[in-house]
Amino acid sequence: MLIRHVGHAEFLIETESGCRIVTDPYDASCGYPVPELTADAVLVSHQHHDHNAVETLKGNPRVIDKAGTYTLDSDIRVTALKGYHDNEQGAKRGETLLFLLETEGLRVVHLGDLGDALTDEQAEQLKNPDILMIPVGGFFTIDAALALKTARQLGARVVLPMHYKTEYNRDWPISGPEEFLKGYEKDDISLGLPCLRVTAGDLACQPKVALFTAVCGGQQA
Repeated sequence: MLIRHVGHAEFLIETESGCRIVTDPYDASCGYPVPELTADAVLVSHQHHDHNAVETLKGNPRVIDKAGTYTLDSDIRVTALKGYHDNEQGAKRGETLLFLLETEGLRVVHLGDLGDALTDEQAEQLKNPDILMIPVGGFFTIDAALALKTARQLGARVVLPMHYKTEYNRDWPISGPEEFLKGYEKDDISLGLPCLRVTAGDLACQPKVALFTAVCGGQQA
């Protein structure tokens, strides 16, 4: 599996079989460059412009934007769970989806715009992810402290921070990833990665936290 962080909460996940899955695509108004990506499937956590810009993708991808369990291929399953975009049960910003992607013997979790602590039921369904994509910037989502607690609650093997302040969204009222990174030893963190290649057999060789470059490219190969 090859994972690229396009920017914000958008990742490009490419399986060994060649299936290309994009999470939470953003539009140009977010400030990030919008690369040309072709996708077979797109996971949309909620209908905000920085997470639902399906129109930016090529390839007529299958859109998963509702709770449920979906089969993309014989070895690719996606489970979408309902969560809250705030800590008032959605009263301020509504709901978000939490995604579990299972393929190649790996469990990959993307927490969308999670704005509250996970319930026991959610944590049970999402537990022990090999890869965890988690918002850490606060204000619109959980902050660094709750993100650290959530990552530990789930028992995540590799954590990919997302939804934090960068040079592209410096005017947003969110924080950078620094506070989140303070929760880990320096030797456990890999910074400035262009991408992450991971298999079920090499998880012991992977960092505990991987911080990608601000926009990892993701240009069409």
